[in-house]
Amino acid sequence: MLASEAPLLGRAVALPASPEEARLERVPNPHPGTAYVARFTAPEFTSLCPVTGQPDFAHLVIDYVPGDWLVESKSLKLYLGAFRNHGAFHEDCTIRIGKDLVALLSPLWFRIGGYWYPRGGIPIDVFWQTGDLPQGTWVPDQGVAPYRGRG
Repeated sequence: MLASEAPLLGRAVALPASPEEARLERVPNPHPGTAYVARFTAPEFTSLCPVTGQPDFAHLVIDYVPGDWLVESKSLKLYLGAFRNHGAFHEDCTIRIGKDLVALLSPLWFRIGGYWYPRGGIPIDVFWQTGDLPQGTWVPDQGVAPYRGRG
């Protein structure tokens, strides 16, 4: 569900049972027309394997250049937490989060990196971006090293 105001802000709210029940909210960008990058990092993201029901863990990095809207951080935290009991493959979780945020915000540029921890000995990293990065905008590296195991 998408909203254009932030009624969750400042209230005690239970974690939604699923991403479908979560409510992403947005607030006006106080600096429209200024190209800057906003970053959210979720180093303890969890979801469930849709086949085994076992937990999957990821480090998500979300970068975007806002247009008129910013994602309200409490709603994002609740939305991401709602995946905790949601069964979906790594690719689906990462891309869905990206598409939901793009639909809410209509950013000038957006990217998400899903750095998933190994299951069955193979880590899966998922990357997606959309839009054109405004010229001259500084975007730092996402800062997540490739998985190296116990090396």
